Amino acid sequence: MTTETQIDNYLTALRLHLGPLTIAEREEIVLEIGAHIRDSAEQTGASIETVLARLGPAEELAAQYRDGLLIRQASRSLSPLVLLRATLRLATKGLSGIVVFFLAIFGYLMGGGLVLTGLIKPIFPANTGVWFNDDQLVSSGTLFPAPAPPAHEILGMWYIPIALMLGSLTLLLTTFLIRRSLRISQQLQSKL
Repeated sequence: MTTETQIDNYLTALRLHLGPLTIAEREEIVLEIGAHIRDSAEQTGASIETVLARLGPAEELAAQYRDGLLIRQASRSLSPLVLLRATLRLATKGLSGIVVFFLAIFGYLMGGGLVLTGLIKPIFPANTGVWFNDDQLVSSGTLFPAPAPPAHEILGMWYIPIALMLGSLTLLLTTFLIRRSLRISQQLQSKL
């Protein structure tokens, strides 16, 4: 098998495994890797087999490119779905990724829950809010029956703007923390 045939076979496999990327992105990566293979063989005098062995299987190299692109896109995105997908991908790579993923889930659930209860308060005012009974928190939020009569609600209708504001801030903070952690992860991967 000639060296050009080996390179073409490797690049064909790489192109195949880069499937979800756009055609332009795929071709750019394939051209870059093809140039890298030829330059490495020429500069080091190593055989094409050695250069290809150092690159690893085309499937793994394609997965690294797909992961890198997903993380790069998510670090600029505001979409919770894109961010959660990228953090889930990052979670498969180590403990820090797992921590970021669970913090993202927690932050989005807390923020979304607060916004939801703020929106539900006008519809179910007796079941949504924060009540105290003898200096103890009895219940907050919804899905609880109204507390016993000695309990009193401390926020009243002020619960609506407070819950909406805290929920929105929690969602924004979660989004920006995820984006920041993805950028840090991307920088660390590029240094490796």
